[in-house]
Amino acid sequence: MSYFAHLPDRAVIAVSGADRVKFLQGLVSNDVAEARDGQAVWAALLTPQGRWKADFFMVADPDGEQLLLDCPASQVEMVIATLKRFRLRSDVALVPANFAVHAAWGALPDAATVENAIVFADPRLPDAGWRLLLPDVAQQASADAAAYDLHRLTLGLPDGPRDCEADKTLLLEANFDLLNGVSWTKGCYMGQELTARTRYRGLVKRRLVPFASVVPSLTPGAPVMAGSVEVGQVRSSRDHCGLAMLRPAAVLASGETPMTVEGHTITARAPEWLREALRAGQEPEAAKGDEAGS
Repeated sequence: MSYFAHLPDRAVIAVSGADRVKFLQGLVSNDVAEARDGQAVWAALLTPQGRWKADFFMVADPDGEQLLLDCPASQVEMVIATLKRFRLRSDVALVPANFAVHAAWGALPDAATVENAIVFADPRLPDAGWRLLLPDVAQQASADAAAYDLHRLTLGLPDGPRDCEADKTLLLEANFDLLNGVSWTKGCYMGQELTARTRYRGLVKRRLVPFASVVPSLTPGAPVMAGSVEVGQVRSSRDHCGLAMLRPAAVLASGETPMTVEGHTITARAPEWLREALRAGQEPEAAKGDEAGS
């Protein structure tokens, strides 16, 4: 089956000017230079203290004159304002761009649609599919934003402010390290120090983990309980699937101590790409108080 949907909660920022790559390179978590030849990069904008502030896909326009940032529509003004604060004398302009963001999974839509779009593979996982930036909303969509939301939840893909807490979430907690959202070789960027330190110490005290629920949806922010102990919080959910920020040890022990939210049972569904990180993230007693979980 192939699916194609308009994502009305997404928008695009155009970044132009001779210094655009160098400018963004010092501000975001991934290697901006890799956003070329139809290849997209997923990256985060962090606070100076290394906490998540926003994330977006970056792709070069076909003429090679702009970088296009596919981000949540609710964050466009904030992202532009934040980036402009660091512009100084750089030859850079940032403006909202007139594109309608679409997603395709299973297979790409017909050739006529692709021909009129800026198309790139979602760089996080092969099964995630593709993004298409079109001048207008496509009329031949075979699915809707809700279907895409369920698709990304089953894969365990975070959705910006729905799954990450501004000024709080660390990139490794949101699995950016496992989903191609961080470059460890490109050099310094804002917030890099804490991201690197968390990785090299090898302890991530919580992770975003997909789950199945006996009820269709759960309250965002609701505590996840293992017996009488709180082991995490719900983020986004839909149609009996969701993401929760959970302690790795609680996920691994959930067969013995089931997890509940608001009295309803949830079952962790950690995909293969996440399981090793969960095993590595079990917290030894001596590590309590480390800033990776603060």
